[in-house]
Amino acid sequence: MRQSKTLNTLAAAVALALTAGAAQANNGFKVGDTEVTYGGFIKLDMMYTETSDGEITNFLGRDFYVPSLTPVSATGKSASRFDAHARQSRFFFGTSTDLGNGEKMVGRLEFDMMTSVNGNDERTTNGYSPVIRHAFVTYKNWTVGQTWSNFMDLQSLPDTLDFVGNADAAVFIRQAQVRYTSGNFSIALENPESTVSQFGTSARITTDDNATPDLTIGYNFKTENATFRLGGLLRQISIDEAIFDDTVTSYGVSFSGKFNLSNKNDIRFTLNHGKGLGRYVGLNTINGAVLTGTTNAAELEAIDVTAFSLAYRHLWNDKWRSTFLYSMLSADNQVQFSGVNATKATHSYSANALYQFNPKFMMGIEYKFANREVESGLDGDMHRIQFSAKYDF
Repeated sequence: MRQSKTLNTLAAAVALALTAGAAQANNGFKVGDTEVTYGGFIKLDMMYTETSDGEITNFLGRDFYVPSLTPVSATGKSASRFDAHARQSRFFFGTSTDLGNGEKMVGRLEFDMMTSVNGNDERTTNGYSPVIRHAFVTYKNWTVGQTWSNFMDLQSLPDTLDFVGNADAAVFIRQAQVRYTSGNFSIALENPESTVSQFGTSARITTDDNATPDLTIGYNFKTENATFRLGGLLRQISIDEAIFDDTVTSYGVSFSGKFNLSNKNDIRFTLNHGKGLGRYVGLNTINGAVLTGTTNAAELEAIDVTAFSLAYRHLWNDKWRSTFLYSMLSADNQVQFSGVNATKATHSYSANALYQFNPKFMMGIEYKFANREVESGLDGDMHRIQFSAKYDF
């Protein structure tokens, strides 16, 4: 996810096999007018998780914090589980092609195993298929392919062991897009997708019925000690399935940034608000819209969402550092449509201690508390202790 630094070995082995005899570059190798670089990291995560109202049954919630998966139940008993995996390990390679006229075209292809559903068998081999994170090219002001949404701000992500960290509040999306960037301003057309709640229940309908792409804009600006980003989102949420056929307009705004208090301290924040933000915030904890009935007269009502996170990072010395994080999400459900089991709010806080043995190897421990509340007033807690070790290459 976030600290995508340099590049990996599997990609290098494949590329070298395909380009035997190619000239070597300082950080990779060269094929004709194209320089190829490669690298990545290996990461181990070990987690002890305790929940107050039942077990987290989805493997994603066992691998990293997903706000919507914190169990809530009137009768569920507490559960304790231990998990370990190396699925966040990553490899990627980049290309830079000299076009011969002083211009270059740059490409990137990146994989991890974090959300792969192929494998998921921990009895013997623990094998998982790689999944695409990034696949894009950049030429002049244009970026084409799959990468982070233009609505997202990478600099505001906290320094955590958890895969996302501030998952309640983060805009965390990678998808296909065409983006144009000019100075501090960027605009993109991105792949649309919608999630809709059925009437009277939080059950999710995932639709791909949009007739238009999602439109995102971003503007970066900075001061002497801080960087900021303003983001905007405009899209339609559509459903055209069975007896339902409706479309509603959705929009969102984002303000995020990073303050460097000194060379040892920084504050990172994000504030997101919108009508129908849905999958764009909180790892899709809240759907984009809800159906107002069960007949063909039913319409879509976009769901208002507000999310906020604040992280403080302190460098104790040249080896030790810590991040203290708070993150929250709140939904304005219309209970007459959504029912009382819809998620009303989530929040989490965490603290960690990370030790950097050298520029390439880090180990650390992190504690996270999370809570999810539904409209009926029921809520559930999660406590997690995570140990991680990470080697960049």
